[in-house]
Amino acid sequence: MELAAALTVFLTIFLVVLTAKKKMSSNGRMPPGPTPLPLIGNFLQIKASQTLKSLIKLREKYGPVFTVYLGTRPVVILCGHDAVKEALIDKAEEFSGRKTMPTIERTFQEHGVVFANGERWKQLRRFSLTVLRNFGMGKKSIEQRIQEEVQFLLEELRKTNGENAAR
Repeated sequence: MELAAALTVFLTIFLVVLTAKKKMSSNGRMPPGPTPLPLIGNFLQIKASQTLKSLIKLREKYGPVFTVYLGTRPVVILCGHDAVKEALIDKAEEFSGRKTMPTIERTFQEHGVVFANGERWKQLRRFSLTVLRNFGMGKKSIEQRIQEEVQFLLEELRKTNGENAAR
């Protein structure tokens, strides 16, 4: 009886480990990285109090772009200016996608700049930037107007000579 229980526990653990390992290894074309443990991923290799040092140590072994697993979720790490520049500028199209979350998709139905994805996100972003530019974002003219208004405000405050306005 004890042998059957031990065998059942062993088989269950073996199947969980095998399933987790298969799931982690079937993530397509991911950059190289340390081998994750089933269910906990690479948490033991990344010290919480020294996250940056741990990631830099992994960078020395795997290069500026590598994959770590936080639990069962793969995370691609970009270390260094050149790697980030290449990802965000040179290969912007490949890195523009976001992971979808069914709850958020159902709630927001891909409306809004934050929760949209793909072509809809590009259109919303382009529209938002155009509208903000029309309102003066990134132009010196709005900065000059703000400084002018501040000067008028300062003059009015000086005219009060520190008197209490709520008499």
